[in-house]
Amino acid sequence: MELNDIDLLDLDRFRDQEHFAMFDVLRRESPVHWHEEPEGNGFWNVVRHADLVEVNRQPELFSSEVSGVSIFDMEAPSDGSGMDTRGVMMIMTDPPRHTRYRRLVSKGFTPRMIGLIETYLRHRTILVVDEVIERGECDFVVDLASELPLQAIAEIMGVPQEDRQKLFKWSNQMIGIDDPEYQTNDNRAAAIELFTYSNTLAAQRREDPRDDIVTALINAEIDDGEGGLTRLNEFEFDAFMLLLAVAGNETTRNATAHGMWALMANPDQFELLKENRQELLPTAVDEIVRYGSPVMHFRRTATEDTEIGGQPICKGDKVVMWHISANRDEREFVDPDRFDVARSPNHHVGFGGGGAHFCLGANLARMELNLVFDEICRRLPDIRATGEPDRLRSNFIAGIKHLPVAFTPGERVNPGPLPDRGSVSA
Repeated sequence: MELNDIDLLDLDRFRDQEHFAMFDVLRRESPVHWHEEPEGNGFWNVVRHADLVEVNRQPELFSSEVSGVSIFDMEAPSDGSGMDTRGVMMIMTDPPRHTRYRRLVSKGFTPRMIGLIETYLRHRTILVVDEVIERGECDFVVDLASELPLQAIAEIMGVPQEDRQKLFKWSNQMIGIDDPEYQTNDNRAAAIELFTYSNTLAAQRREDPRDDIVTALINAEIDDGEGGLTRLNEFEFDAFMLLLAVAGNETTRNATAHGMWALMANPDQFELLKENRQELLPTAVDEIVRYGSPVMHFRRTATEDTEIGGQPICKGDKVVMWHISANRDEREFVDPDRFDVARSPNHHVGFGGGGAHFCLGANLARMELNLVFDEICRRLPDIRATGEPDRLRSNFIAGIKHLPVAFTPGERVNPGPLPDRGSVSA
């Protein structure tokens, strides 16, 4: 592949896994690379690990708020529908606003909080495997990978478990806007349905407060930046719910699917993990996140003239950080294309490159991945693929939509009633 063959806007090349070869060329020949845009001004691409970390840790120079975090500029809708989430959704804010928003939900995702709910989620993991183990086959993504993240984020947010599939459907439609399986006549409809649902849930919590994030958000008071306190308005609340619903299940679901595919494609690593799972699960989880890189990129906008890796960047330029490339950077990782469950050290950027936007749910994601692969190693040790992964058509989310697997049927554990979970406000 030559440098002039690079097209990072061709979604089919990402679905067909050609992007790895494109990023190999960019890291070697053009690590801060200018890319033309058919209906835009073009954008810079940051593909090396060290450069990505530098950009991510300087929100004052590289803004998430100015024009959003996707490659294409986000602008206010011309119909006045109020769907512009810049400066409202937490990932599209810069400090100090980002810091104020983050504090509202951060207590639900601290290491202490995750430790408190681990027993509860381990119980749920057993039940998830119980649902498929007698069948001897399943769609790994739909039946296993999606279930624990959905159940966990629904519980933390305060969404009734019987409604969790609504989150699954809405997040698929929002993330899969360019994928034929998830496209609809109006791709904003999923967000509107989620907003309507969220407002109904908020009204219920005002009447019946509970220990969940919905209750915490509707009662929260934050610094308004002018020395006073204010509460979230309806759109700010809706944006929080959208972010938590999508980020809380899409990323961990896809990491789980990528991890399972990598283990089945590398049976020596799967055997090593099964034989030493208590010792290797922590390193295996980080390797799964590095290798799969569920969020392939985030975009920033330069707030003033600057430079990245010696390349001048002008104020207003788009800067796209490619996590999926940085996580295969030969300068940071030994033999980066090899899946190694014992890899250490592993300074991947799958949760972001540090700084203000480091993934709030990293502790929860690591714990969920640990639980699900521990259960798979114990109860589905001969799981094997019976077909190729059906991949999402996207250059934003490295998604696997379906993955058919088979295994020797086993017996349910039936672990009994669910234990109490920890307090969200703990």
